[in-house]
Amino acid sequence: MSFFSTSSTASDPVYAALDLGTNNCRMLVARPQARGFRVVDAFSRITRLGEGVAATGTLSEEAMGRTVAALKACADKMARNRVSRARLVATEACRRAANHAEFAARVADETGLELDIISAHEEAGLALAGCASLMEPEVPWALVFDIGGGSTELIWVRNDGDSQQVEGVQSLPVGVVTLAEQLGERLNTAHGYAEAVADITLRLSPFEARHAIAERLDDGSVQMLGTSGTVTTLAALHLDLERYERNVVDGVDLDFEHIAGVTARLAAMSAAERARHPCIGPERADLVLAGCAILEAMCRLWPLSCLRVADRGVREGLLLAMMAEDARRPLAGVV
Repeated sequence: MSFFSTSSTASDPVYAALDLGTNNCRMLVARPQARGFRVVDAFSRITRLGEGVAATGTLSEEAMGRTVAALKACADKMARNRVSRARLVATEACRRAANHAEFAARVADETGLELDIISAHEEAGLALAGCASLMEPEVPWALVFDIGGGSTELIWVRNDGDSQQVEGVQSLPVGVVTLAEQLGERLNTAHGYAEAVADITLRLSPFEARHAIAERLDDGSVQMLGTSGTVTTLAALHLDLERYERNVVDGVDLDFEHIAGVTARLAAMSAAERARHPCIGPERADLVLAGCAILEAMCRLWPLSCLRVADRGVREGLLLAMMAEDARRPLAGVV
């Protein structure tokens, strides 16, 4: 069965991009415009697909059930919006799970959707493509990162303003879900948190050794761009938003002292207080400190003055890639 309408014409296409991560299932539906695209519908649900994968090596029945239910909702949205082309990618949880093929087959059978389990390198490239427009064109180097649920992607980029060249990629097999599961309540203690930061810093060191990023910091030739729930949550807390507002958070600059201040506030909160905060919520309350620990390790290793926050990434990269590919295709019948 198909959920993609054939009634959309070449002059009126509708695209869908879905990013199925370790923690979230998120989708954008959009129409192309002269510059970029216009979002016409969206979906986001925390499914925790990767819950327990680090320990068991497999996707659990409960996690798969939650995720299939979310994907059914996405399929319904695609049908209602008469989507003409879509790409649905799955990342670290499916890469790591021994039963990923069985899960993909179940998704196809129960929802009609085809999942594409992509490599960490492709995931990093899509994240970069999705947020590249937020870079300062005159700064020749960029360190871009995406703190996910099951992994953290780092991208070292040569930036000439009009285009970006990827010089290095590292996928760290640690994200907010895996780190929170590994440390549990210890993450809420000063000692456990410090231990996590030290461990992540050590894991990041080979990337620094390969690219000598720290040497370039003093002359202002490096910018840092973060795309993840961790950085968007920290930005919302710094801005004291009563509820999360993407248009306010996307593109905002956070000084490192702001990051440290918000992290200290979060560490002082109880789990219940974090769960009650409208910009965190119960589904992220046990994960936000894990993200802070990963981010703090980056800030220590690469002490830039500020971080630009991107509420965009893989889904936007997927949409731009599909639209660009279709735009390059010759019209039917034209030689």
